[in-house]
Amino acid sequence: MKVAIPDMISNSYFPVAAAVELGFFKAEGLDMTLELIYPVDRTLEVLRDGGIDFVGGSAHSTPHAFPNWKGGKVLAAQAQNMYWFLILRADLKAKKGDINAIKGLKIAAAPLVNLGLKRLLVESGIDEKRDNVTIVPVPMQYLGEGHVKNFGVGAAKALEAGAIDGFWANGMGAEVAIRGGYGTMVIDARRGDGPPKAIHYTCAALMTSDAVIERDPDAVAAAVRALVKTQNALKADYNLAAKVGQKLFPAYEASLIAELIRRDLPYYDPTVSREFVAGMTEFQRHMGLIDRDVSYEDVVATQFSQYWTSHG
Repeated sequence: MKVAIPDMISNSYFPVAAAVELGFFKAEGLDMTLELIYPVDRTLEVLRDGGIDFVGGSAHSTPHAFPNWKGGKVLAAQAQNMYWFLILRADLKAKKGDINAIKGLKIAAAPLVNLGLKRLLVESGIDEKRDNVTIVPVPMQYLGEGHVKNFGVGAAKALEAGAIDGFWANGMGAEVAIRGGYGTMVIDARRGDGPPKAIHYTCAALMTSDAVIERDPDAVAAAVRALVKTQNALKADYNLAAKVGQKLFPAYEASLIAELIRRDLPYYDPTVSREFVAGMTEFQRHMGLIDRDVSYEDVVATQFSQYWTSHG
């Protein structure tokens, strides 16, 4: 079976990558390969079209390929809360939490990821047009060779080169820019710097299609168990992350990953709560990702929720 993530050199979808590399899928009887398919809209299209079996990505993006959640499901959270950071160029000397510092700037964000920033701005009283905020893709030359696109570290490179004024991306890109001295963290969405509703716009999740669930429910159950066991293993010893990083990342980013995972451990909970789904689907309505109300059961494959507790 195949699981794909939209960003490899990252902490965002690390639990899924680690489940492959540390052998937790294998221990559950699954022969799982890990693929990088960027951006997340493309990852989900490949899932819909049957090219992969699972996606480790942003939960809110699912309706891009599964309109109004028809045919796609969230199986478990990789970690709680929206997980992106707003980083601005260091010379602006922006203060943490000061979203108004974004006015007049050019900010890079990936497709569908950008919606989280757009809504956060609205709920912070900022109007993109009036306040001259330009949200753009990262220029391709910073994203890596060929099909290998890694958004966060690519965004950091673009910021260092002066191609953008800031970016909205993952913790690895954020860390590289901050340690490099050319980026300042303004918003850490996961830890509550944005407006109150922002934490529930999305989360990093494990998704699949109804077709895969129908075809092999036992394999889907095994995948959820493997993810939960990976989260628990990382909680018990976050230095395991360094082993995975050495296999998957360039040397510098590999040296940072254990610390980033240590910071994320309080959010390593596979539960997909009703409160979260209500917040995410409200966000999806605002952003035009869905055009009708959907129920919790439309979004979450509840038959696998028993595995969210490690004794499930």
